Amino acid sequence: MKGFQFSRYTPPEKKEGSKFDQLLNIFQQLLLMTSGNVEQALAYLNDLDRRYGLTDDQYGIGNFVEEMKEKGYLTEQNEDGTLVMTAKSEQTIRRSALEEIFGKLKRSKSGGNHHTPYTGVGDELSSDLRDFQFGDTLEQISMTESIRNAQINSGVEEFTLMERDLEVVEKEQKTQTSTVLMIDVSHSMILYGEDRITPAKKVGMALVELIKQKYPKDTLDIIVFGNDAWQIQVKDLPYLEVGPYHTNTVAGLELAMDLLRRRKNKNKQIFMITDGKPTCLKEGIKYYKNSFGLDRKIVSKTLTLAAQCRRLDIPITTFMIASDPYLKQFVHEFTKVNNGRAYYSSLQGLGNMMFEDFQRNRRKNMK
Repeated sequence: MKGFQFSRYTPPEKKEGSKFDQLLNIFQQLLLMTSGNVEQALAYLNDLDRRYGLTDDQYGIGNFVEEMKEKGYLTEQNEDGTLVMTAKSEQTIRRSALEEIFGKLKRSKSGGNHHTPYTGVGDELSSDLRDFQFGDTLEQISMTESIRNAQINSGVEEFTLMERDLEVVEKEQKTQTSTVLMIDVSHSMILYGEDRITPAKKVGMALVELIKQKYPKDTLDIIVFGNDAWQIQVKDLPYLEVGPYHTNTVAGLELAMDLLRRRKNKNKQIFMITDGKPTCLKEGIKYYKNSFGLDRKIVSKTLTLAAQCRRLDIPITTFMIASDPYLKQFVHEFTKVNNGRAYYSSLQGLGNMMFEDFQRNRRKNMK
């Protein structure tokens, strides 16, 4: 794989567990780096084994491959016996990404719905108290406060609990959110010997698994953008590759807005992972490109869409995995026009930043 250098790769420290589990953890990382190419990942695994002694005399790479087939992680395709990932393997990689990036999260007791700062109709109690109203349920009554009120109003000797004494715990309103995740697959995502697409894929898979587990009523659409933009399915994420593309941010935003337009949720947002400036537009069947800098024509169209999203109450959170000052200036202007957020993230901090913003947006009721 282009950009993959063993001199920069160090296998994770060995943890307790079977040899199979240890090798599976490394193999999953290699599958992401090779965009799901099992044969290539196994070749890298063999090389790592020779360098770092991952196996021993009792359990070799051959045993590992056979056990993966037996457990349903790999299957043979076609008559030539080519090994490919199964749906079980794809799901395991997503869960592994979730554990790696969001592993410290506490499980929600609310059954997986987002909370807003607004109270009203809901089914989880908050810390706010108010007077009893018709329609409130018994479990909402705060007995301690209600009894205290009754003692004050009627006295201890003639204790009587009246409706006026009752205080109830307010219920929190819950909300559903529709999110579009945009991932840049332009050539710059693997330039200069730095693999930026693998962390982007990993964060995407972690976000998918987080929503599936904690927020099942939410929707998440994933799109990628290069010269054009197109939607991909969750199962496609491990196989995602960078192409010889420019960066058509406009096409990505147009597709994201179209997808969100079909969603009936009131709360909508866009997350965009990119490392470069917009360098491409499509005009009819032709492409207008400028790889050298912030072309005024391209930037103007991009900012117009940012403003349009703002009018539609669709905030855009940009995760910029680049540090060039002039690129930061563009992202700053883009974010200001949209009234969204921007993070200038290292590859290591990308996951935590995305989760923090995801949770922040869940706690507020977007118009």
